[in-house]
Amino acid sequence: MTNSDRSSAHSLLEDSTLLYLLLSAVVIAAAGLVHGTLGLGFPLVATPLLALFMDLRTAILLTLLPTVAVNLVSIVRGGEWRQSIGRFWPLGVSALAGSGLGAWLLTVGDPAPYSLLLAGLVLLYLGTERASSFNMAWVRRWVMPSMLVFGLIAGLSAGTTNVMVPILIIYTLELRLAKTAMVQTFNLCFLAGKLAQISVFLATGLFTAAIAVTTAPLMVVAVLALFVGMHVRDRIATETYRRLVKRVLFVLALLLIGRYFYA
Repeated sequence: MTNSDRSSAHSLLEDSTLLYLLLSAVVIAAAGLVHGTLGLGFPLVATPLLALFMDLRTAILLTLLPTVAVNLVSIVRGGEWRQSIGRFWPLGVSALAGSGLGAWLLTVGDPAPYSLLLAGLVLLYLGTERASSFNMAWVRRWVMPSMLVFGLIAGLSAGTTNVMVPILIIYTLELRLAKTAMVQTFNLCFLAGKLAQISVFLATGLFTAAIAVTTAPLMVVAVLALFVGMHVRDRIATETYRRLVKRVLFVLALLLIGRYFYA
């Protein structure tokens, strides 16, 4: 990343107007509501919407602290988090490593091609899972290696595009996890990835104390909206939830493609 890119992101976040912050708060609230309802989707919703009126790197910086808050609350309140973390911690560790590498790539290159590649992967999966000859039985047969592979890929995706959920959905659907385990596994990886991103952005000087102060109030907005969404989620059956997340995959692909051509 050039000094001008870094200065642009800092200026936009540190010198934000009231209207700019209000628009951001509306987007953050919508993303928190979706995440609370589905157990996923905060950066998925927030990032492309924010990128409509700011650059992608700035959108990612703005969502750093709210995403951490959302993930922490989701993990603690979601139930059975100790069992999920105890079983899937290798997935979180590999997501942490992948996100760190991806965040570094984001600071030195253009993230747009990664978004388009990810959209293609999602559409490919949605098509091939309908074919009776397609299966990923190896995921259940070699659980540890599959966790490391999918965690690393998901982390790279999160570091470069701020979105890892398609990779995790593919993995957890193939494992046939229950809804609670899926949600907790998602949030474990989201949190690990976000911590890696923050560490890299701090080391490169992209994330500053001034940006932290500016974006901290959005954490409250995100968590309040999250609780509203959780209230809705408690009334959704597991099969309905699975259908919803598959539809989220399709919408995500369209958003990523649209963001690519918009940029």
